[in-house]
Amino acid sequence: MEFLSEYGLFAAKTVTLLGAVVIAAVVVAALAARPRDTEGRERLDVKRLNDRFRRMENALRSHMVGRKGAKQLLKREKARRKARDKHADGATPRVFVLEFDGDLRASAVDHLREEITSVLAVAEPTDEIVVRLESPGGIVPSYGLAASQLARVRDRNIPLTVTIDKVAASGGYLMACVANRILAAPFAIVGSIGVVGQVPNFHRLLKRHEIDYEMETAGDYKRTLTMFGENTDEGRRKFREELEDTHALFKEHIQRYRPSVDVTRVATGEYWLAERALGLGLVDTLKTSDDYLWERASEADLYEVRYRQRKPLSKRLALSLEGALSRLRSGF
Repeated sequence: MEFLSEYGLFAAKTVTLLGAVVIAAVVVAALAARPRDTEGRERLDVKRLNDRFRRMENALRSHMVGRKGAKQLLKREKARRKARDKHADGATPRVFVLEFDGDLRASAVDHLREEITSVLAVAEPTDEIVVRLESPGGIVPSYGLAASQLARVRDRNIPLTVTIDKVAASGGYLMACVANRILAAPFAIVGSIGVVGQVPNFHRLLKRHEIDYEMETAGDYKRTLTMFGENTDEGRRKFREELEDTHALFKEHIQRYRPSVDVTRVATGEYWLAERALGLGLVDTLKTSDDYLWERASEADLYEVRYRQRKPLSKRLALSLEGALSRLRSGF
């Protein structure tokens, strides 16, 4: 009896503790979901890259020439800036630098759309937009939207340059090919022009344990392949048909923006290092983004533009869950 009494007391404490944790979690989620003023949670950061490059150069030179020489460098730098500002008359070309670090969901598109909207409000056809792009691809609609954001720049007749230092494959290349010019580091990965879809199926496991799974649909192809039901040859055929149609649209997209590319040669799902991709017309120049921006800094004003937004806790949790589920869907 004493054992049962102690066990009952322990169980009651455990239930109470779990209840308190659940209530606390619900309260935190509710507070995080409350609408708040977004003005304090979002901002647009703009940095002049010319100044950054010059500071780095001067820092190294000052160590090389000593204190006296550093003072002379500083004096010459001030004179150079003064002369440039005096004769610029607003005619100095401008380069707006954006970054896109793509994941499976292309979640960076939320920031990209805001950055492009901001830049298009001030950019002129004499300016240039450079996107430093890194992405192995991901979900079809997400990367389609990202490519559409870059197409807004082309539609405004503003020169668009995409630089690839590591990888822009599949959905990443769907974005890159929109640019007027594609620059890539020699060993960057490009291509992978194909579509993949995969769905795990647990039907036989459920059947082995005598677990029924019921699903009713209205419409012959509301569901093709499922995770728990018994897949049919008709469902598989329709699923493959949808993949082929998406692949056809991918090829049409590339042909629209890079008509010189032999799409039948490159749309096999293969990827190439940029050294080889250059001969296929998938990239235009072998060059790192660092080299290109350094060169442009000598003749243009470079502005790095980044949109930053602090998401509420509930949104971050939802995005994490969505990201896990998205791995089961088809994508580039």
